[in-house]
Amino acid sequence: MAMTKESPTHASDQPKGTFAFVSLGCPKNLVDSERMLGLLAADGYVPVSDPNGADMVIVNTCAFIESSRQESKAVIREMTDLKEQGKVGGVIVTGCLAERLGPQIITEIPLVDHAVGVFGREEIARVADRFMNGAAEQRTVFKPVPVKALDDTARLRVTPAHFAYLKISEGCDRTCTFCAIPKMRGKHVTKPIPTIISEAEELVRDGVRELIVVSQDTTYYGKDYYGEVRLKELIRELDQVEGLEWIRFLYAYPEHIDEELVDLLASSKRIVPYLDMPLQHANDRVLKRMQRRHNRAQTERILRMLYDRWPDLEMRTTFIVGFPGETDEQFNDLEEFVKEFRFARAGVFTYSHEEGTPAVKLDGHLPEEVKIERRDRLMATQQQIAFELAAAKIGQTISVIIDEVDPEEPNSWIARTKGDSPEIDTVTFVTGVGLEPGQFVGARIIDTIEYDLVAEAAGEPW
Repeated sequence: MAMTKESPTHASDQPKGTFAFVSLGCPKNLVDSERMLGLLAADGYVPVSDPNGADMVIVNTCAFIESSRQESKAVIREMTDLKEQGKVGGVIVTGCLAERLGPQIITEIPLVDHAVGVFGREEIARVADRFMNGAAEQRTVFKPVPVKALDDTARLRVTPAHFAYLKISEGCDRTCTFCAIPKMRGKHVTKPIPTIISEAEELVRDGVRELIVVSQDTTYYGKDYYGEVRLKELIRELDQVEGLEWIRFLYAYPEHIDEELVDLLASSKRIVPYLDMPLQHANDRVLKRMQRRHNRAQTERILRMLYDRWPDLEMRTTFIVGFPGETDEQFNDLEEFVKEFRFARAGVFTYSHEEGTPAVKLDGHLPEEVKIERRDRLMATQQQIAFELAAAKIGQTISVIIDEVDPEEPNSWIARTKGDSPEIDTVTFVTGVGLEPGQFVGARIIDTIEYDLVAEAAGEPW
């Protein structure tokens, strides 16, 4: 673990207790986890890697779709089993599942000691104190949605020292009919530009060389706070932060992407040619039922502009198949769209029935087997595209960032290209000597392993 600043110490030399921490879900959730880790450490609690023997374990949960909720509950039950066996003192559940279910999470899993919602995260040290002081009753902490973005400084980072996530806003103002995120994380709340730059500079002082910008709706940045979208101004400011080599943007909604923005991204010093833009579908009828604010023609115009004005761009996107009412013909439209635009990276999800969302009330809900068949078919189409794009890089020398040692091979390292975000995209296996995590090096591509690249280091690292 790495601190974003010198680790603060508690007034007493005696630690208050030990805690293990499990972080689930998206990078935005990871930022919350790192903030809570920092708050607990600052308050005198000692983090441990193994929950066995810890005074408490904290599970920061995801509740985006049903599979996420099931994973979160499985981890919680794993921890409460340890508690029942006397191997863990207590279990605290935080994050999206706690926010979405409220006190129900304690009713459903009675061995949970406390629940803390998304915006109760700043209370985590006080909740830990309450548990350690023997408060008998279970407690829930659910704070109102903030009127300003939360402070993400003084994080105890769990990512490798050389890269970090930077959250620029909270919540979302979109009304997509399939999505429950606004119910968990509230409306869009912008973090001011000076605050973001200060956080970025703090991360650079801690050794960060790659910054990954995240929010729920990146291209909407600034609308609530400044009265207009200010992403271009933020990009200009971030591009001046000395010490950063790479900056990448995730979760860009198609709206507000124009020629000026694309030209700015393409001409920047530090922003890599990578853009994550969740498109969800390509058929106009389905997009309308999803309540997306763009149609296929608008999407195609944006994509062609991106590819034309940012030639080395590698696009990542996601799609939902099996949305209520999706016909075979509408799915075929989506598959043809994927074949035409040949995305470097794409994820495909089956529609998830989310209580409280408008899509639940739509007609035409499809059998699970139909949704799975369509997902597998679209993923097979995308796989072929990805394999072909990877093979086309053989013989090229490209810059990569070294993430870690390859445990399987001597003098081999696991790295990423500019087109790869940590955890969600492909990797490059680089053979070379004298390399270290956090270094950049030229890599000559010599082969592929399915989605991944195989390379030899070329030149000196920097």
